[in-house]
Amino acid sequence: MDLVQQIIARAKSNKQRIVLPEAEEERTLTAADRVLAEDIANLILIGNPEKVHALADRLGLKNIDKATLINPENCEKSEEYAQLLAELRKKKGMTIEEARKLVRNPLYLGCMIIKTGDADGQISGALSTTGDTLRPALQIIKTQPGITCVSGAMLMLTQTPQYGENGILVIGDVAVTPMPDANQLAQIAVCTAQTAKSVAGFEEPRVAMLSFSTKGSATHEVVDKVIEATKLAKEMAPDLKIDGELQADASLVPTVGQKKAPGSEIAGRANVLVVPCLEVGNIAYKLVERLGGAVALGPILQGIARPVNDLSRGCSVDDIYKMVAITACQAMDAK
Repeated sequence: MDLVQQIIARAKSNKQRIVLPEAEEERTLTAADRVLAEDIANLILIGNPEKVHALADRLGLKNIDKATLINPENCEKSEEYAQLLAELRKKKGMTIEEARKLVRNPLYLGCMIIKTGDADGQISGALSTTGDTLRPALQIIKTQPGITCVSGAMLMLTQTPQYGENGILVIGDVAVTPMPDANQLAQIAVCTAQTAKSVAGFEEPRVAMLSFSTKGSATHEVVDKVIEATKLAKEMAPDLKIDGELQADASLVPTVGQKKAPGSEIAGRANVLVVPCLEVGNIAYKLVERLGGAVALGPILQGIARPVNDLSRGCSVDDIYKMVAITACQAMDAK
Protein backbone atom coordinates (compact mmCIF):
# COMPACT_ATOMS: atom_id res chain seq x y z
CA MET A 1 0.00 0.00 0.00
CA ASP A 2 1.56 3.32 -1.06
CA LEU A 3 1.35 6.51 0.98
CA VAL A 4 -1.70 7.93 -0.80
CA GLN A 5 -3.59 4.67 -0.21
CA GLN A 6 -2.52 4.75 3.44
CA ILE A 7 -3.80 8.30 3.83
CA ILE A 8 -7.13 7.36 2.24
CA ALA A 9 -7.44 4.28 4.44
CA ARG A 10 -6.72 6.36 7.55
CA ALA A 11 -9.40 8.88 6.52
CA LYS A 12 -11.94 6.10 5.99
CA SER A 13 -11.20 4.61 9.40
CA ASN A 14 -12.40 7.73 11.24
CA LYS A 15 -14.58 9.81 8.95
CA GLN A 16 -14.30 13.56 9.40
CA ARG A 17 -16.63 16.37 8.37
CA ILE A 18 -14.94 18.38 5.62
CA VAL A 19 -16.33 21.60 4.14
CA LEU A 20 -16.00 22.32 0.41
CA PRO A 21 -17.10 25.94 0.03
CA GLU A 22 -16.67 25.97 -3.77
CA ALA A 23 -19.33 23.38 -4.52
CA GLU A 24 -20.51 25.19 -7.66
CA GLU A 25 -17.08 24.57 -9.26
CA GLU A 26 -16.89 21.60 -11.63
CA ARG A 27 -13.65 19.98 -10.42
CA THR A 28 -14.63 20.38 -6.78
CA LEU A 29 -18.03 18.79 -7.27
CA THR A 30 -16.55 15.92 -9.30
CA ALA A 31 -13.98 15.26 -6.56
CA ALA A 32 -16.74 15.44 -3.94
CA ASP A 33 -18.71 12.79 -5.80
CA ARG A 34 -15.67 10.49 -5.77
CA VAL A 35 -15.05 11.08 -2.06
CA LEU A 36 -18.67 10.31 -1.26
CA ALA A 37 -18.72 7.23 -3.48
CA GLU A 38 -15.67 5.84 -1.67
CA ASP A 39 -16.96 6.88 1.78
CA ILE A 40 -13.76 8.77 2.66
CA ALA A 41 -15.33 11.72 4.51
CA ASN A 42 -18.64 13.33 5.40
CA LEU A 43 -18.84 16.37 3.14
CA ILE A 44 -20.52 19.73 3.67
CA LEU A 45 -20.98 21.46 0.32
CA ILE A 46 -21.64 25.21 0.21
CA GLY A 47 -23.43 26.53 -2.83
CA ASN A 48 -26.75 27.33 -4.43
CA PRO A 49 -28.65 24.02 -4.38
CA GLU A 50 -30.20 24.53 -7.83
CA LYS A 51 -26.80 25.26 -9.39
CA VAL A 52 -25.11 22.38 -7.57
CA HIS A 53 -27.77 19.85 -8.59
CA ALA A 54 -27.83 21.13 -12.17
CA LEU A 55 -24.04 20.80 -12.39
CA ALA A 56 -24.16 17.33 -10.85
CA ASP A 57 -26.78 16.25 -13.40
CA ARG A 58 -24.75 17.66 -16.30
CA LEU A 59 -21.62 15.84 -15.09
CA GLY A 60 -23.47 12.60 -14.40
CA LEU A 61 -22.59 12.60 -10.69
CA LYS A 62 -24.59 10.11 -8.64
CA ASN A 63 -23.49 10.62 -5.03
CA ILE A 64 -23.90 14.33 -4.28
CA ASP A 65 -27.12 13.75 -2.30
CA LYS A 66 -25.00 11.97 0.32
CA ALA A 67 -23.46 15.34 1.26
CA THR A 68 -24.94 18.08 3.43
CA LEU A 69 -25.71 20.99 1.10
CA ILE A 70 -25.84 24.51 2.56
CA ASN A 71 -27.05 27.56 0.68
CA PRO A 72 -24.95 30.54 1.86
CA GLU A 73 -27.80 32.92 1.10
CA ASN A 74 -30.27 31.37 3.53
CA CYS A 75 -28.35 29.18 5.96
CA GLU A 76 -30.55 28.54 9.00
CA LYS A 77 -27.67 29.40 11.34
CA SER A 78 -26.67 32.62 9.57
CA GLU A 79 -27.72 34.91 12.41
CA GLU A 80 -25.97 32.73 15.03
CA TYR A 81 -22.82 32.79 12.94
CA ALA A 82 -23.04 36.53 12.35
CA GLN A 83 -23.41 37.26 16.06
CA LEU A 84 -20.40 35.08 16.87
CA LEU A 85 -18.29 36.59 14.08
CA ALA A 86 -19.10 40.12 15.24
CA GLU A 87 -18.05 39.15 18.76
CA LEU A 88 -14.81 37.55 17.54
CA ARG A 89 -13.93 40.65 15.49
CA LYS A 90 -15.32 43.42 17.68
CA LYS A 91 -11.84 44.63 18.65
CA LYS A 92 -11.22 45.16 14.94
CA GLY A 93 -14.38 47.24 14.73
CA MET A 94 -16.62 44.77 12.93
CA THR A 95 -20.33 45.61 13.07
CA ILE A 96 -23.15 43.08 13.08
CA GLU A 97 -24.16 44.31 9.61
CA GLU A 98 -20.68 43.57 8.26
CA ALA A 99 -20.72 40.16 9.93
CA ARG A 100 -24.09 39.30 8.39
CA LYS A 101 -22.69 40.10 4.97
CA LEU A 102 -19.51 38.08 5.53
CA VAL A 103 -21.26 34.89 6.64
CA ARG A 104 -22.88 34.75 3.20
CA ASN A 105 -19.36 34.40 1.79
CA PRO A 106 -18.80 30.61 1.46
CA LEU A 107 -15.21 30.81 2.72
CA TYR A 108 -16.27 32.65 5.88
CA LEU A 109 -19.36 30.48 6.30
CA GLY A 110 -17.25 27.31 6.15
CA CYS A 111 -14.91 28.60 8.85
CA MET A 112 -17.86 29.53 11.05
CA ILE A 113 -19.23 25.99 10.67
CA ILE A 114 -15.86 24.69 11.86
CA LYS A 115 -15.63 27.25 14.68
CA THR A 116 -18.97 26.16 16.13
CA GLY A 117 -17.97 22.49 16.05
CA ASP A 118 -20.17 21.39 13.15
CA ALA A 119 -17.23 20.54 10.84
CA ASP A 120 -13.61 19.46 11.18
CA GLY A 121 -11.78 21.03 8.24
CA GLN A 122 -12.09 22.97 4.99
CA ILE A 123 -10.54 22.99 1.51
CA SER A 124 -10.75 25.78 -1.05
CA GLY A 125 -8.61 27.39 -3.70
CA ALA A 126 -9.92 25.97 -6.98
CA LEU A 127 -11.57 29.38 -7.43
CA SER A 128 -10.07 31.42 -4.56
CA THR A 129 -6.66 32.92 -3.90
CA THR A 130 -4.47 31.79 -1.02
CA GLY A 131 -5.15 35.10 0.72
CA ASP A 132 -8.90 34.62 0.44
CA THR A 133 -8.56 31.08 1.83
CA LEU A 134 -6.33 32.04 4.76
CA ARG A 135 -8.01 35.30 5.81
CA PRO A 136 -11.22 33.85 7.31
CA ALA A 137 -9.30 30.90 8.79
CA LEU A 138 -6.95 33.21 10.69
CA GLN A 139 -9.73 35.59 11.73
CA ILE A 140 -12.13 32.88 12.91
CA ILE A 141 -10.35 29.59 13.62
CA LYS A 142 -6.99 31.20 14.48
CA THR A 143 -3.71 29.39 15.06
CA GLN A 144 -2.83 26.48 17.34
CA PRO A 145 -1.85 27.32 20.94
CA GLY A 146 1.73 28.54 21.00
CA ILE A 147 1.82 28.98 17.20
CA THR A 148 1.74 32.35 15.46
CA CYS A 149 3.20 31.31 12.11
CA VAL A 150 1.21 29.49 9.43
CA SER A 151 3.32 27.42 7.06
CA GLY A 152 3.00 24.83 4.32
CA ALA A 153 4.50 21.35 4.14
CA MET A 154 5.04 19.21 1.06
CA LEU A 155 5.06 15.42 1.03
CA MET A 156 7.75 14.21 -1.36
CA LEU A 157 7.39 10.65 -2.63
CA THR A 158 10.79 9.96 -4.13
CA GLN A 159 12.29 7.04 -6.00
CA THR A 160 15.13 6.76 -3.48
CA PRO A 161 13.96 4.39 -0.71
CA GLN A 162 17.33 4.62 1.03
CA TYR A 163 16.52 8.18 2.11
CA GLY A 164 13.90 9.56 4.45
CA GLU A 165 11.14 7.14 5.41
CA ASN A 166 11.45 4.56 2.63
CA GLY A 167 11.84 7.38 0.13
CA ILE A 168 9.18 9.66 1.67
CA LEU A 169 10.19 13.08 3.00
CA VAL A 170 8.22 15.97 4.46
CA ILE A 171 9.55 19.46 3.70
CA GLY A 172 8.50 22.78 5.24
CA ASP A 173 7.94 25.68 4.72
CA VAL A 174 7.31 25.64 0.99
CA ALA A 175 4.23 27.86 0.74
CA VAL A 176 3.54 30.68 3.20
CA THR A 177 6.20 32.56 5.20
CA PRO A 178 8.87 34.13 2.96
CA MET A 179 11.58 34.89 5.51
CA PRO A 180 10.86 33.37 8.93
CA ASP A 181 12.78 34.55 11.96
CA ALA A 182 14.26 32.02 14.40
CA ASN A 183 11.06 31.74 16.44
CA GLN A 184 8.90 31.25 13.36
CA LEU A 185 11.35 28.71 11.97
CA ALA A 186 11.13 26.76 15.22
CA GLN A 187 7.34 26.75 14.92
CA ILE A 188 7.60 25.54 11.33
CA ALA A 189 9.81 22.68 12.50
CA VAL A 190 7.35 21.58 15.20
CA CYS A 191 4.35 21.88 12.86
CA THR A 192 6.06 20.02 10.02
CA ALA A 193 6.87 17.17 12.40
CA GLN A 194 3.18 17.08 13.38
CA THR A 195 2.21 16.87 9.71
CA ALA A 196 4.69 14.03 9.23
CA LYS A 197 2.89 12.09 11.97
CA SER A 198 -0.73 12.95 11.19
CA VAL A 199 -0.60 12.80 7.39
CA ALA A 200 2.47 10.81 6.34
CA GLY A 201 2.03 8.42 9.27
CA PHE A 202 5.62 8.68 10.50
CA GLU A 203 5.90 7.06 13.91
CA GLU A 204 9.10 8.97 14.61
CA PRO A 205 9.66 12.26 12.78
CA ARG A 206 13.39 13.04 12.62
CA VAL A 207 13.82 16.71 11.81
CA ALA A 208 16.85 18.21 10.11
CA MET A 209 17.18 21.99 10.22
CA LEU A 210 18.83 22.67 6.88
CA SER A 211 21.53 25.20 6.09
CA PHE A 212 24.56 25.63 3.87
CA SER A 213 26.60 24.80 6.99
CA THR A 214 26.94 21.65 9.08
CA LYS A 215 27.87 22.10 12.74
CA GLY A 216 29.91 25.24 12.31
CA SER A 217 31.50 24.52 8.93
CA ALA A 218 30.48 28.05 7.92
CA THR A 219 29.56 31.20 9.81
CA HIS A 220 26.84 33.61 8.79
CA GLU A 221 23.81 35.27 10.32
CA VAL A 222 21.57 32.91 8.32
CA VAL A 223 23.35 29.95 9.94
CA ASP A 224 22.94 31.58 13.35
CA LYS A 225 19.20 31.78 12.74
CA VAL A 226 18.99 28.06 12.06
CA ILE A 227 21.02 27.24 15.18
CA GLU A 228 18.77 29.44 17.31
CA ALA A 229 15.63 27.98 15.72
CA THR A 230 16.83 24.46 16.54
CA LYS A 231 17.31 25.46 20.17
CA LEU A 232 13.85 27.05 20.34
CA ALA A 233 12.18 24.05 18.70
CA LYS A 234 13.71 21.76 21.33
CA GLU A 235 12.27 24.01 24.03
CA MET A 236 8.84 24.01 22.37
CA ALA A 237 8.79 20.23 21.88
CA PRO A 238 11.30 18.54 24.21
CA ASP A 239 10.51 15.06 22.91
CA LEU A 240 11.02 16.01 19.27
CA LYS A 241 14.01 14.43 17.56
CA ILE A 242 15.68 17.38 15.84
CA ASP A 243 19.16 18.60 14.97
CA GLY A 244 20.77 21.43 13.09
CA GLU A 245 22.37 23.11 11.44
CA LEU A 246 22.84 20.40 8.79
CA GLN A 247 23.53 20.48 5.08
CA ALA A 248 21.14 18.48 2.91
CA ASP A 249 23.58 15.67 2.21
CA ALA A 250 24.55 15.42 5.89
CA SER A 251 20.88 15.12 6.83
CA LEU A 252 20.08 12.33 4.36
CA VAL A 253 23.20 10.27 3.60
CA PRO A 254 24.43 8.13 6.52
CA THR A 255 28.10 8.14 5.52
CA VAL A 256 28.11 11.90 5.01
CA GLY A 257 26.20 12.48 8.23
CA GLN A 258 28.65 10.40 10.24
CA LYS A 259 31.57 12.31 8.78
CA LYS A 260 30.16 15.85 9.07
CA ALA A 261 28.09 15.48 12.25
CA PRO A 262 29.43 12.53 14.27
CA GLY A 263 27.21 11.61 17.19
CA SER A 264 24.07 13.20 15.73
CA GLU A 265 20.96 10.99 15.92
CA ILE A 266 19.44 12.90 12.98
CA ALA A 267 22.33 13.26 10.53
CA GLY A 268 21.97 10.70 7.76
CA ARG A 269 18.54 9.62 9.08
CA ALA A 270 16.28 12.66 8.64
CA ASN A 271 12.77 12.18 7.27
CA VAL A 272 11.60 15.78 7.87
CA LEU A 273 13.50 18.67 6.30
CA VAL A 274 13.01 22.26 7.45
CA VAL A 275 14.45 24.87 5.11
CA PRO A 276 15.66 28.30 6.29
CA CYS A 277 13.30 30.31 4.05
CA LEU A 278 10.41 29.93 1.63
CA GLU A 279 12.59 30.66 -1.39
CA VAL A 280 14.77 27.63 -0.66
CA GLY A 281 11.82 25.34 0.03
CA ASN A 282 9.83 26.27 -3.05
CA ILE A 283 12.81 25.94 -5.38
CA ALA A 284 14.04 22.71 -3.77
CA TYR A 285 10.80 20.74 -3.94
CA LYS A 286 10.15 21.77 -7.55
CA LEU A 287 13.65 20.72 -8.60
CA VAL A 288 13.27 17.37 -6.86
CA GLU A 289 9.87 16.93 -8.49
CA ARG A 290 10.94 17.84 -12.02
CA LEU A 291 14.52 16.56 -12.15
CA GLY A 292 14.27 13.70 -9.68
CA GLY A 293 10.90 12.32 -10.69
CA ALA A 294 9.41 12.70 -7.22
CA VAL A 295 5.67 13.07 -6.60
CA ALA A 296 4.82 16.19 -4.57
CA LEU A 297 1.64 16.20 -2.46
CA GLY A 298 0.56 19.52 -1.04
CA PRO A 299 1.22 22.10 0.08
CA ILE A 300 -0.49 21.16 3.34
CA LEU A 301 -1.20 24.21 5.48
CA GLN A 302 -0.20 23.83 9.11
CA GLY A 303 -0.37 25.88 12.28
CA ILE A 304 -4.12 26.63 12.08
CA ALA A 305 -6.16 25.30 15.02
CA ARG A 306 -8.33 23.25 12.66
CA PRO A 307 -7.14 22.27 9.18
CA VAL A 308 -7.88 24.66 6.36
CA ASN A 309 -6.11 23.78 3.13
CA ASP A 310 -5.46 25.75 -0.01
CA LEU A 311 -5.56 24.39 -3.56
CA SER A 312 -3.94 25.76 -6.67
CA ARG A 313 -6.43 27.31 -9.06
CA GLY A 314 -4.93 24.94 -11.62
CA CYS A 315 -5.67 21.90 -9.45
CA SER A 316 -7.09 18.67 -10.84
CA VAL A 317 -9.99 16.58 -9.59
CA ASP A 318 -7.44 14.11 -8.25
CA ASP A 319 -5.66 16.89 -6.33
CA ILE A 320 -8.89 17.85 -4.57
CA TYR A 321 -9.79 14.22 -3.86
CA LYS A 322 -6.39 13.59 -2.23
CA MET A 323 -6.54 16.85 -0.26
CA VAL A 324 -9.87 15.84 1.28
CA ALA A 325 -8.20 12.70 2.67
CA ILE A 326 -5.15 14.68 3.83
CA THR A 327 -7.34 17.26 5.57
CA ALA A 328 -9.29 14.48 7.26
CA CYS A 329 -6.07 12.99 8.64
CA GLN A 330 -5.03 16.41 9.95
CA ALA A 331 -8.45 16.86 11.56
CA MET A 332 -8.10 13.62 13.53
CA ASP A 333 -4.84 14.84 15.00
CA ALA A 334 -6.21 18.32 15.75
CA LYS A 335 -8.97 17.08 18.11
